[in-house]
Amino acid sequence: MLIIRKRAYARAGLLGNPSDGYNGKTIALIVRNFWAEVVLYEWEHVDIVPAGDDRSHFASVYDLAEDVELHGYYGGIRLVKATIKRFVEYCQARGLALHERNFSVRYETNIPRQVGMSGSSAIILSTLRCLMEFYGIAIPQEAQPMFVLSVEEELGIAAGLQDRVIQVYEGLVYMDFDPQAGHLVDGILCYGYESLDPALLPPLYLAYHDSLSEPTELFHNDIRGRFEHGDEQVIAAMKHFAGLAARGREALLRRDYALLGALIDENYDIRRSIYDLPPWQTRMVDAARSCGASAHFAGSGGTIIGTYQDEAMYERLCAELSTTGSRVIKPQVQPSS
Repeated sequence: MLIIRKRAYARAGLLGNPSDGYNGKTIALIVRNFWAEVVLYEWEHVDIVPAGDDRSHFASVYDLAEDVELHGYYGGIRLVKATIKRFVEYCQARGLALHERNFSVRYETNIPRQVGMSGSSAIILSTLRCLMEFYGIAIPQEAQPMFVLSVEEELGIAAGLQDRVIQVYEGLVYMDFDPQAGHLVDGILCYGYESLDPALLPPLYLAYHDSLSEPTELFHNDIRGRFEHGDEQVIAAMKHFAGLAARGREALLRRDYALLGALIDENYDIRRSIYDLPPWQTRMVDAARSCGASAHFAGSGGTIIGTYQDEAMYERLCAELSTTGSRVIKPQVQPSS
C-alpha cells in the first residue's frame, strides 16, 4: 500500500520581523527540534483522521473553553481540509487533472502552540507536500509559501509570509518583500528569497514559555490599522526593521557576531516602542539580557531568540529563564548527520 509521510518544521525569525507583512526584509531559520508530520495513504474514500487537538469530549465546560482558547474550534482538521480545498482549486484553475484514487490522511505535531513557531503552517505545508506527491503535481517551490499563506487567510488566521518561506526553503533564508522584488511564478506572487549557509550562524538559543501563549492575531493588535492609516511611528519602525535585516545579512557574511547580537537587541527595542507587550513576554527578554545574551521575539510572541557566547552563558540562560517559566533549547537548523 502506498504510504506518503511528510514533515515541516517550526521556524524562528532572527531579524527584521515583523516587517515581512509591511514590504520589509527579514532573516529566518528553521527549527528542526519541532515538527508537524502528515501521513497519507490510499483509501476507499477521502478520510481525515482526528488528532489529539481535535477533541470532542471534555471533562467540563471549563475544559472545553480552555481547549477552544488554545486550539480554536476545529483543531488541525480545518487546516488539512482547507489545504485540500485550495489544492483542488489550484489544479482546476490550471487545467491539471487529478486521478480518481482517494486517500486517508492524518497528522501529528509537537510544535508548541501559540508561541510564534508557526505550527499551523507546518501542518498545511506537510499536507501540501503529501498531496503533491500523491497526485504527481509539482507547485514551484517559490510559489509554495504564498499558497500556504492563502490557506491561512481563507481560515482567517493572521500570518506573515516570512514563516512560510523559511518552512518551504528550510535552513537559513534572507527575504526581501519590497514590491520591486515581487514577481509572478505560476500566477502566484513571490518575492526575493536568498538561502544563506547555516554554518554562518553563531551559537543561538531559543526560549519559549511553558504555559503562557498568545494567538498571533492578538499579538499583532492594531499595528496593521496604524500602518494603513499612515502612522509615522509604525511606518518608520517597519523601515528600521528592514534595515536591521539587511545589516544582519552582512554581519553574518562577515561573521561579525557582536554586531549581529546588537542588531537583535535593537530589533526588540524598536518593536517594544510600537507594541503593547504583556509583562510575561518582556520578562523573558529581560532575563536573557541579564545573562549577557541578546534577545528579541522569534515570532508573534511567547518565543525569544538570541546569541550567546559560550556554554557557561548558555547554562545561565537556562537557569535564569526557568524562573520565568520558560524552556531553553539550541535550535537545530541543519539535518542530523
